[in-house]
Amino acid sequence: MALEKELYDIEQGFWLDGKDHFLKHVDRQCLLAFPQAGEMHGVHSREEVAATATNANRWRDLRMGDRQLLDNDEDFAIISYRAEVTRADGEPYAALVSSAYVRRPDGWQLAFHQHSPI
Repeated sequence: MALEKELYDIEQGFWLDGKDHFLKHVDRQCLLAFPQAGEMHGVHSREEVAATATNANRWRDLRMGDRQLLDNDEDFAIISYRAEVTRADGEPYAALVSSAYVRRPDGWQLAFHQHSPI
């Protein structure tokens, strides 16, 4: 249960916190899969991903439901959940989200992140 809480706390920070959180918790490279037009897709550096965490596009009112954890290895874990959140422009957004984490010497790092809008 401790691992699940740790990963979901990190994940929440990607929605609500800023650039420093991204720089601390995104792996050297991260594969992003966003189906929306104009969103990042593909392999990106930690710095490229962190640059997207501006005040102008932060989220609020995050609810993470139907939480799942796949933990078959000490150094790799996947979480999946339903996110309901409000965009910075006030529009509601809902998606099924999956994130894969790898354990590095300095902690868990995001290596993959995907949205499937509902």
